[in-house]
Parts: sequence; C-alpha cells; structure tokens
Amino acid sequence: MEIEYMTQAGLDQLKKELADALAQRPVISAAIAEAREKGDLSENAEYDAARDAQGLLEVKIARLKNKVANARVIDESLLSTDKVQLLSKVKVENLSNKMVMQFTIVGETEADFSKGKLASTTPIGKALLGHEKGEIVEAQVPSGIMKFKILDISI
Repeated sequence: MEIEYMTQAGLDQLKKELADALAQRPVISAAIAEAREKGDLSENAEYDAARDAQGLLEVKIARLKNKVANARVIDESLLSTDKVQLLSKVKVENLSNKMVMQFTIVGETEADFSKGKLASTTPIGKALLGHEKGEIVEAQVPSGIMKFKILDISI
C-alpha cells in the first residue's frame, strides 16, 4: 500500500474508526457463540450471518490498520501558496460556465465533495496540483475536458 498524506484531524478520524471497529470484535464473537448454541450449524442462518459479519469486520480492521500505518501527517506550517499542493485551498473558475468554486485538495481518505474537500487523485485534483495562480489547467473528466483558471491559492 502506498503512503497516504493527510491532516492530523484526518489521522485522528481514521484511528477512531479503527478503535470503533476493534470494539465490535467482542460483539460479533458473542453473536457467533450464541448462534452456535442453537444447534446444527449446517442449517443455522444466524450463525452464517454472524460469521460473514466477522469476516467483513476483519477485512475492515486490516484495511484501517494499513491506512494508519501508512499515514503521513502533513505539517501545515511548511506549506506555501506558490503552487497548488495537498491541503491547498484553491479558488477556480470553470471557464465553460464561468462558475467559481473553491476546493481544499486532500488525500483520498479525507475527501468529501459536499464539504469542498477534493481528493488529489480525482481528475480535477490531479490537474490542479503543481500549478500557480493565474494558470489555466485542463482536466479530463468523464463528460469531456474541463478548463479551469486558478484564481487563488491559500492554506
């Protein structure tokens, strides 16, 4: 797995999700034990469901542990506003419809478009990275090519 860059808040949220998932282990183990006590396991749907839930939980725990282990917190004090980078707040104008939008470029784990947090791995995020205020960038999106003018970069 590759390194995931994120804010301290993003890492804290990831650790909370992991702790919540780990707390579910005893609950699922108890459900398996309870279902096992009900008799023949070959025809016990409750037992099968509990085992499936346990498998899904273990996959989730492994994924979260991996993300936490590969997380790198970005020191916001070292960021500049010369070029778009992770954690940059970027104000852009969509040149086709003249709509002005603002995004914060974040790692995939913290992305939430409804809150203006755009993953750096999206076509628009990738297109903006490394560019300066005033530049026009093109992003290949499913509906075609979009052109943006970078109006402002801040932290």
